[in-house]
Amino acid sequence: MIRRLLSSLLLFWMLGFAVFAVTLPRPAADSRTDAIVVLTGGAARIERGLSLLQAGKAKEMLISGVDRTVRPHELALQYHVPVKLFDCCVDLGHEAVDTRSNAEEVAAWLDKSDYRSVRLVTTDWHMPRARFELRRALPDTIVLTGDAVKSDPGLRMLLTEYNKYLLRRAAVLVGY
Repeated sequence: MIRRLLSSLLLFWMLGFAVFAVTLPRPAADSRTDAIVVLTGGAARIERGLSLLQAGKAKEMLISGVDRTVRPHELALQYHVPVKLFDCCVDLGHEAVDTRSNAEEVAAWLDKSDYRSVRLVTTDWHMPRARFELRRALPDTIVLTGDAVKSDPGLRMLLTEYNKYLLRRAAVLVGY
């Protein structure tokens, strides 16, 4: 009985992982949102957000999870964009240290505005968990569009992220 239960759980886990790995989210359509939110921690995320902002796809952008020592002008130089873009339209969030606190930081930032739609920019393998956390932190009135930055994750990265996603969902189920 226990052997069957464990075998069934393992089978469901493996099938879930296969679905997770082959259905990684893609970049969003070329639509406009009120704001863009970029979660730090992966290659090309900030570049994607800045490119969208410069193309007029949103009014303002938050980069969540930026190290406390980083200043806007440093990012402007690093990403070859005008400092005035950061002055007018880019906020740096220095409080987040993980995906869950990214969601809290984003919710607090959006709470200060009247924005009703936001584009979430993060890496494709990170999108399911990031979207889950943001959906939990944001009011239902805010439309959330996932905009995944394509990557080439290895098996280890996918397994790690899939397990984090499952563990976080389980933690929410038990009230944590």
